[in-house]
Amino acid sequence: MAYSLPLSPQLARARWKVKIFDKENREPPHVTIVRGTVKWRINLRSRKFMDRYPPPRDVPAEIIEAIFENWDLLIAEWDRSYPNNPVAGDVSENHENI
Repeated sequence: MAYSLPLSPQLARARWKVKIFDKENREPPHVTIVRGTVKWRINLRSRKFMDRYPPPRDVPAEIIEAIFENWDLLIAEWDRSYPNNPVAGDVSENHENI
């Protein structure tokens, strides 16, 4: 079951979403930022963006703040959804820093 982090009405009206999607159990633990059809992924182990494109600088600071303010909740939701791939697992990934 997907999880959506509640965002401010202003961010929601601007079509921003922060989600943990279904069927991602083989991926490193991450949260996905969505705006329309554009997606950014942040690794829950390293706190870094996982992809170069789209550019991380395109994500508003308010979204990053909401994610970090709810970091423990996002980890708990990932671990609940994917108990065989917990955030406390392998931390050897190296990705672009936020």
